[in-house]
Amino acid sequence: MTSETPTSSHVPVEGHAASGSKPAPPCTIVIFGAGGDLTKRLLMPALYNLAGSRLLDGTTTIWGVDHTDGSDDSWRKNLSDTMESFTKDETAEFHAKHIDPTAWGFVRDRLHYLKGDFLAPGTYEQIGEKIPGNAVFYLAVAARFFAPIVEHLGQAGLLKQGDGAFRRVVIEKPFGSDLASAQELNKRLLAVADESQLYRIDHFLGKETVQSIMAIRFANGMFEPIWRRDFVDHVQITAAETIGVEERGAFYEPTGALRDMVPNHLFQLLCMTAMEPPVSFDAEAVRTEKAKLVQAVQPVQPGDAVRGQYRAGTEQGRTVPGYRDEPHVAEDSRTETYAALKLTIDNWRWAGVPFYLRTGKRMTARRTEIAVHFKPAPYRLFRDTPVDQIAPNIVRIMVDPVQGMTTEFNAKVPGPSMQLGAVRSTFREGDFFRQEPNVGYETLLYDCLSGDATLFQRADNIEASWAAVEPLVKAWGAGGDPEPYESGSAGPKAADELLARDGRRWLPLDGN
Repeated sequence: MTSETPTSSHVPVEGHAASGSKPAPPCTIVIFGAGGDLTKRLLMPALYNLAGSRLLDGTTTIWGVDHTDGSDDSWRKNLSDTMESFTKDETAEFHAKHIDPTAWGFVRDRLHYLKGDFLAPGTYEQIGEKIPGNAVFYLAVAARFFAPIVEHLGQAGLLKQGDGAFRRVVIEKPFGSDLASAQELNKRLLAVADESQLYRIDHFLGKETVQSIMAIRFANGMFEPIWRRDFVDHVQITAAETIGVEERGAFYEPTGALRDMVPNHLFQLLCMTAMEPPVSFDAEAVRTEKAKLVQAVQPVQPGDAVRGQYRAGTEQGRTVPGYRDEPHVAEDSRTETYAALKLTIDNWRWAGVPFYLRTGKRMTARRTEIAVHFKPAPYRLFRDTPVDQIAPNIVRIMVDPVQGMTTEFNAKVPGPSMQLGAVRSTFREGDFFRQEPNVGYETLLYDCLSGDATLFQRADNIEASWAAVEPLVKAWGAGGDPEPYESGSAGPKAADELLARDGRRWLPLDGN
């Protein structure tokens, strides 16, 4: 038995997993960036969870490639120590009370390490010797290596598919830094690989609540008929964080909140919220509707957007530094840590309905949600009553940190006169379904191994997203300072004014 062949210990039980899904097909997973943070924090916990759910084939093999010295044993020990550390850190993206030895043993025994230069042809010759059939190449590396690695894979013949074997490439964000760079990257990748082999990943789409948006919309007659311009006043999409850039200043400085979050994470939430019903859940049917939606988004002009940068303030009772005082950040940095924008969708369903998007760091609270605000009911019936206003009807789909949905509507306050009070009906996933610790990559990895590209971005979707924010990329890059806002606040005042001029206001971040 060669070192490339996993031992028979901890092999999953044959047949369906506890979830009812079949295990993924046999595959060799090659991770470029074996020693990186992404591999440690997200990929290994995801593989561990898949193993625990019996969704990995017993012959699965995992090769890690990086430029530093290492061995199978050293990589296994390093990752085992990291996994164990998650049990002591409740703030980690993956936290479990203990690491199941059987599930982790299944992954650990299949880990192999290869030292290699990402730009050296010899590295790919060695990789080719390790792959007997199916293979997924995961690019957990800096964006500058995306095209060179895929080109080397193509030149080495490692992307050729035949005899029923598949070859796939998973590409992380950022996928380009503007429209031109995204187009160039797509051009280089598609010169050596077919679109069907490219899996552009966005971990937001691995979150259960994001995936359930389609179920909420399309499986319920109480929502789908009114999910359109005739009944919807506006939509707010929020992705707020309480943390700062921490030690990621070197990455964040040339990136900023707009590039980091809007054309990928927030636009994917936008797609799930506003896309037309696909003819089926086939991957291409879903991705086609997403692409059509983003292509209908009108380019956002600077006057419809706000950028901010956090200053020193208080977060959960402790003093925190301003962005310009963070490590690896320029003292006169003009990088935005907050972005808000108003966009319009020029199609039959959403014409005239504004969508407001916001994202920021060092905010009042951590919250990712979609809030659909409906138009008010006719007021005439209540003119001769003590009612002086009707609270808006809002459907809030909660993505993070709580998963679920709330519906806000009006009801009569008990008493002899007609008085209305705002009430709320709440559904939390944990109250109805069993929830396991996960990092959002489990579904995406399983889908990639199984050949389901539904939750991955296609080239036309990526380019349309960049086209929509291209005016902002150019304007914000040309000069000017972002508006300062205090850490622990809801963001810059100009963001409130962006909605106020339309007679609207943001939902509070610290509300329930």
